[in-house]
Amino acid sequence: MSTFSGDETAPFFGFLGAAAALVFSCMGAAYGTAKSGVGVASMGVMRPELVMKSIVPVVMAGVLGIYGLIIAVIISTGINPKAKSYYLFDGYAHLSSGLACGLAGLSAGMAIGIVGDAGVRNVLKFPFPFGYCHVGFLSSCLSPNRANAQQPKLFVGMILILIFAEALALYGLIVGIILSSRAGQSRAE
Repeated sequence: MSTFSGDETAPFFGFLGAAAALVFSCMGAAYGTAKSGVGVASMGVMRPELVMKSIVPVVMAGVLGIYGLIIAVIISTGINPKAKSYYLFDGYAHLSSGLACGLAGLSAGMAIGIVGDAGVRNVLKFPFPFGYCHVGFLSSCLSPNRANAQQPKLFVGMILILIFAEALALYGLIVGIILSSRAGQSRAE
């Protein structure tokens, strides 16, 4: 009669952590790229000379997927039950590593997308005689309705906010590396 210790399922949790790191980080990168890319395309209609200057949020969002890839590679290379014992502690360490990096990348991507879109074009509400007007809803509200195009000083503030949003994903990457390095330290061999 064989006893089930649970360690047989440990690689499942490790691979789940690698998948979570990559999937969530890429979801954040995709959302940030799409949301800020729509703002760049919308602003480019009115002021095409500012498109290259306004592409910064798209690039910063794309980096988030690389963070998830780094953690996924670190985790997947640490899973080799044939060469070295792989316990549940190791699987949970890799799972938490992947979730920390992936969810931090997802939240950073959402922040970058929203800030990038708002920084490139003005999505705030403006007073209108019949209530409030969202930019793009009525073309007669304000013309041109682009924040970067209207106020060039906004660009520096937008970049600073994007840097702090990107730092959230970097914190997840650092914590993910630390958690991943804890795998293999559960038992002395």
